[in-house]
Amino acid sequence: MRLSVILPAKNEAEGLRLTLPRLRAAQSDAELIVVDDGSTDDTARVAAEYGARVLSSPYSMGNGAAIKRGARAASGDVIVFMDADGQHDPDCIRPLLDKLAEGYDMVVGARDWTGQAGVHRGAANAFYNWLASRMTGFEVKDLTSGFRAVRADKFREFIHLLPNGFSYPTTSTMAFFRSAYPVAYVPIPVAKRLGRSHLRLLRDGVRFLLIIFKIATLYAPLKLFAPTALLFFLLGLGWYGWTLSTESRFTNMSALLFSAAVIVFLIGLISEQITSLTYKRDE
Repeated sequence: MRLSVILPAKNEAEGLRLTLPRLRAAQSDAELIVVDDGSTDDTARVAAEYGARVLSSPYSMGNGAAIKRGARAASGDVIVFMDADGQHDPDCIRPLLDKLAEGYDMVVGARDWTGQAGVHRGAANAFYNWLASRMTGFEVKDLTSGFRAVRADKFREFIHLLPNGFSYPTTSTMAFFRSAYPVAYVPIPVAKRLGRSHLRLLRDGVRFLLIIFKIATLYAPLKLFAPTALLFFLLGLGWYGWTLSTESRFTNMSALLFSAAVIVFLIGLISEQITSLTYKRDE
């Protein structure tokens, strides 16, 4: 079984100087791929000096785009994705691979609360984990962790679904659950990153809010649309009951709310069919 380790990197020269020697010592036979996402520092040079295969972009395309480029280029049967900023311990790759050998198709390194980058990020990730667990019916311990081991052939089935931004872990995890590929979690320690984070609270907060809706639409759209349609229907029913008792009439607002309930439910049905066709095509 050949192993490929992919590290997306944007201005991570400092982190790579720490990570790559430890990675080579932990996995001496692994193919190391550093995807330089339009860096303006010495990221590409440092990666090459430590023997990694470097894939460089002329400009920044995003973390997810780097993951996709690396996955297409990797020759290994198993791919490990990890950060280049020193947060992930290369020695933790072995537990991920051991768990993968038990019959899983994806194994995710799960952080505890101390491994979260701040209280707001920890609270947001806890909410995402709860929502994903409700959607899938399985316990999701860390939906957004970027440290994971996957079977390459399974992962490439979903490359076209992955966004170019920061939500590739969410998308790939939900895609594996949706396709009945077993997923497991292994607890990992997380160190403080070297250098500056590329996440911005306001900008990426909006993006992560969209992840909530993407979780639902990727896995089971009706689980999102059906409760929304029911809410509109109950609001319409309640308003109709009020106007009937006070004015003895059926108002335009009640008609609007009932119509919205029907429209939202039908959109959910269409989305469910599109989702089914998408995964059927992948299979």
